[in-house]
Formats: sequence, structure tokens, C-alpha cells
Amino acid sequence: MGQNQLTHLNASGDAHMVDVSDKPVTKRTAITTGMITMNKAAFHALVEEKVSKGNVLGVARIAAIQGAKKTADLIPLCHPLPLTKVNVEFKLLPEESAVIVETEVATNGVTGVEMEALTATSVALLTIYDMLKAIDKRMEITDISLLQKKGGKSGDFVR
Repeated sequence: MGQNQLTHLNASGDAHMVDVSDKPVTKRTAITTGMITMNKAAFHALVEEKVSKGNVLGVARIAAIQGAKKTADLIPLCHPLPLTKVNVEFKLLPEESAVIVETEVATNGVTGVEMEALTATSVALLTIYDMLKAIDKRMEITDISLLQKKGGKSGDFVR
């Protein structure tokens, strides 16, 4: 199959789960990022931990880990993977009233963890939104992207 052909389509053009049973087990990692911007009141509540639902970033971190582990349940053609690492970091940007989420996911497996990392980042951002929406319903989630992936047949990628 050529580099530009979609592997999730069979010869008839129907969607299917890719057969990875003959691929070698290798270490695979992916790093993703995303950002949420909010008004100053919401950002202040997050930083000062004055949100009635609890510690926003602590809950978002746990949600991200759960999201990574549940990716195959959410995205129909993803393989369930035994994740060996899910690390979630937050960078606060006071001038922009924003939070950047960066997630690193790893496994020793036969397929990559890009979708797990993207799901984790997305779920962290959605959790932040959920916990602060009473203060700011205009928050914006943006810039969700793959920064880097390592391992596998297609090689390494760096944005």
C-alpha cells in the first residue's frame, strides 16, 4: 500500500480495523498540545483554586489519563493499547488568560499512540471548560495538534 493510501479502507473502500498482527513491537511515543483561553475571572479562579468543583488542573490531569486509556472506546478504528506512560503538563499564560496542555503518551506496541495523546489533550481541555463554564461560557479551545511522534514503520515526526 502506498504512502498516501488510507490503511483504514479495505479493497472495497469500506472502513475496517487495520491488521497489525505482523508488525513488530517497538517503543512508540507521541506528544500533543492544545490551548484554552478564557476571561480573566475564570483564569483567576483556576489559579487561585477557587472553583467549587475542585482543583481544575488536578481533575483535568486525571481526566486526560482516563481519556488516553479509553481512546479505543471512543474512536471506532483505534486499537486498544497497553499504555506505559501518560504524562500531562499545564503551562499557565497569565497575559492571555490561557492554559496550554501538553501530553506525552508511550507504549511498547505494534501501533502508534498519536490518537491516545490527542484524546488525552482534548479531554483535559474539555474538563477545564466544564469546570469553569459557570464563570465563562465563551472559553475557546484551539490549537490541538501533534507535536511529535516516535517509533513505528512511518518513522519519527516533529512538527
